[in-house]
Amino acid sequence: MMFPWQRASMEIIPAVGEAQKLGTELLVLGAFCDGPLTGSARAVNDRSAGRLAAKLAQGELGEAVGATLFTGRLPGVAAKRLLLVGLGRAETFSDRAYRQALAVVARALNDDPAAEVVVTLAENEVPRRTLSWRMQQAGRILADSHYDFGLPDRSVRDERRSIMLLVPQALTSELVVALRQGVAIGEGVSFAKELGNLPPDQCTPAFVTRTAEAMARQFGFSIEILGRREFENHGLATFLALEQVTGGDCRLIVLRSDHRMATGRPIVLIGNGMAALEALPEQQQRLHRAPIRDMRGIGSVLGAMRTVERLGLALNVVGLIVAGQGEFSRGIGRRPRSAGNRGSTGLEPSLLGDVLCYAAHFSPSCVIDVAALTRACVVALGSHVSGLFANDEALASELVNCGGVSGDRVWRLPLWDDELSLTTVRGEADQAESPPDAIAAASNLARFATAYPWAHLDISGTASTAGRMRRATGRPVPLLAEFLIGRARAAPGQPIFPPRSKTELHS
Repeated sequence: MMFPWQRASMEIIPAVGEAQKLGTELLVLGAFCDGPLTGSARAVNDRSAGRLAAKLAQGELGEAVGATLFTGRLPGVAAKRLLLVGLGRAETFSDRAYRQALAVVARALNDDPAAEVVVTLAENEVPRRTLSWRMQQAGRILADSHYDFGLPDRSVRDERRSIMLLVPQALTSELVVALRQGVAIGEGVSFAKELGNLPPDQCTPAFVTRTAEAMARQFGFSIEILGRREFENHGLATFLALEQVTGGDCRLIVLRSDHRMATGRPIVLIGNGMAALEALPEQQQRLHRAPIRDMRGIGSVLGAMRTVERLGLALNVVGLIVAGQGEFSRGIGRRPRSAGNRGSTGLEPSLLGDVLCYAAHFSPSCVIDVAALTRACVVALGSHVSGLFANDEALASELVNCGGVSGDRVWRLPLWDDELSLTTVRGEADQAESPPDAIAAASNLARFATAYPWAHLDISGTASTAGRMRRATGRPVPLLAEFLIGRARAAPGQPIFPPRSKTELHS
């Protein structure tokens, strides 16, 4: 089955101009709650003989970051309508406030019929951030809000919109590249969200396989679907055991983006669709007739690989996707050590352990696995940051820095060399109530990842919103995308965007 993989028709255009003279349907202006108006807001106020300041003086906008106020046309201003967005206090304006204001604009535009919009928020300086950074963030957040992929049983919105992103200086190639990056990352985030929000009964291994095959056709990935024969050939004992129980409904999907201009060893990204089950204590596993299908890890890896190809990054990236379902009995969940994964004696078998062993087959420069592994990270870190475990200091520092730049932050947690397991870190009596130990789970995985620099991202708390109506956030696609862009930038003698790049500002 082929999926349309389309987006609603929207373009995001960088431009230089005078906001008050642009005859757009909707003009978006930012305003601080203290001090005078600045930038385009000041120009609009001057053009309208102070009417904008008078409206704000009535207190209708409020002081909170992200507060909004729609208003009609002002005298002397060409725009038909205005959307005022609160930026909070100027002295405390930050990365977070900037992104929050952009997110509010994106949500407002989703509900607004305007086909032509001018957004001026990028002109507001953010401490320690460049204009290029502000352009990338704006492109990412605005593109994320308006993307549909036409997955099965989903309709694609049939509407057109043009967003002009106004910049306060001459337009340079650096700014255009930054906006392209942001748009591509936003598309990857939206893709991960759409997969993460699918109903569980739809997220079968067959569906995941069709999704990967559709991506391979669109972007020219090479794809291989590993089954029983490959599991036997590569010694993937846990995969083989689960495959036998499920009647062949357990798969390891290999997607490769072998860029013709890329040099060096590949980067391997692992998306785990079985993590939520593996994290359950054995007593709880026996209560489940089928594994909990979790598309968040899978979606984040596919979204990041989509971003790589949209930007045409000169990188070799391998995506390993774990997909399986069926009855997951105690015997399969924790196999005898003698029949477990390859590696040192005493390793606790797991599907992720199998994949980490298999990843060494590619001689990777690094391996990053993404999974909602344990609820313990939710307890410790909430929804603010993802848990980071790594066996390499340089890789860990790189990911922490990329998290700070992208706003998709991580917090590093330790790995212990002690003999730990999910069953020994706490007593049998409290296994049913307390969440599995995140450090024990990651430390066990680290024993399979000794042949290369490795990092594990536990996205249990960050991949979905909190509350009863849980919705996918698309994290950690921004983090992974920033990491991959940085790796492409650091590649010796290789441009980030090679000739005939697939990067576009719109589709």
